[in-house]
Amino acid sequence: MSAPASLAALEEELSSLERVVVAFSGGADSAFLAKVAHDTLGADRALAATAISPSLAPAEEADCRALAEEWGLRWIGVPTNEMDDPDYVANDSDRCARCKTALMDALGPMAAAEGATVVLGVNLDDLSDHRPGQRAASDLGARFPLVNAGFDKAAVRDWSRRLGLRTWDKPAAACLSSRIPYGTPVTLGSLRSIAEAEAALGALGFAQLRVRHHGSVARIEVEVDALGDVLARRTEVVDAVRGAGYVYVTVDLAGFRSGSMNETLGEAGR
Repeated sequence: MSAPASLAALEEELSSLERVVVAFSGGADSAFLAKVAHDTLGADRALAATAISPSLAPAEEADCRALAEEWGLRWIGVPTNEMDDPDYVANDSDRCARCKTALMDALGPMAAAEGATVVLGVNLDDLSDHRPGQRAASDLGARFPLVNAGFDKAAVRDWSRRLGLRTWDKPAAACLSSRIPYGTPVTLGSLRSIAEAEAALGALGFAQLRVRHHGSVARIEVEVDALGDVLARRTEVVDAVRGAGYVYVTVDLAGFRSGSMNETLGEAGR
């Protein structure tokens, strides 16, 4: 059994890098990493950079700005151009690699100018899923301090809570493109519909959720214990999702699970 993750181990990992640019999406992992990097290295040696693109929900961009202000982070929003890549738009199973390549294309020169290393908030749990973006980022020089310091998702949340970070229990929020089935092109319209539908459901009080995009059909994933609430508020839920442009509104009885679109990748071998 591995030793529990320690804050000291993460601080040591960051100190060994000396200067970092943190890919800061505002989620629990990258927020924790950005805050510890700031506290360990200081604002002059730790830059938090948020990739701004249509695949980032507007609410997440706003929260990145708010967190940076609250914590005194040195922060910058950096436009990325993954939608200009036809292979990204085509949305095959390596789409995430295209996204991370675009991210590194944007952050790499910035890190070079600072004499810094790009670091991502990848944790140990992330290593078990199909995430080609991690490989692409690593190949382009990114480092994963949380992994090297032994942090899984539970440890990130535990240490975030101990440090008083409001992100400790923030629901996971992957990029909006992850809601689109592989092989279905990523479009600005689909990303907009997903963002609007998820924001509307969030306004109804549903926290951990996904709106999976299947053309005119929205497949809603919420945690299993919230399925009853969805049905009890059926009219509100339908109106919220149809207001984002969907015609049909469905609920996935299996409930929320990260990376559920990856479940189709094994079908060819069945």
